[in-house]
Amino acid sequence: MQRFDELDMKLLYELTRDGSISVPNLSKKLGINASVLYSRIKRLMKKKLIKKFTVVVDDSLLGIGVRASVGINRDPKLKDNIHKKFMEIPEVASISEVTGRFDMIIKVHAKNLEALHSIVIEKIGRIEGIQNTETFVELQKTDKDPVYLIQ
Repeated sequence: MQRFDELDMKLLYELTRDGSISVPNLSKKLGINASVLYSRIKRLMKKKLIKKFTVVVDDSLLGIGVRASVGINRDPKLKDNIHKKFMEIPEVASISEVTGRFDMIIKVHAKNLEALHSIVIEKIGRIEGIQNTETFVELQKTDKDPVYLIQ
């Protein structure tokens, strides 16, 4: 396992909170020279601790009103084909293979409950090898900072 020091963790924490912060502003916030921060960020990217910088979108402004997790049991012989089919469905946001009562859990984003129903029944349920599904509609979600970022 790679070692990361306290400055790495502070830098990671600040970038996780606001990935668009400029290095000069971050430098002032952390009280560290900007050139040191530039080299730290490059090092963390090279070590693959920072995989990418991204944007968080307010999905509701794009018409996404419902998010759900769908537990799926599938024919193990058709695993690769099922995964490929899920990748082709635009409303599928992520695919996870899991342990427990389901083989997979996928995250689905939809305009409304009617659209979610259509996605689960018409798009997911008709994929060859899907044995059964159970849908869990997200009522409320609260994100919190990862434990390793607590200062």
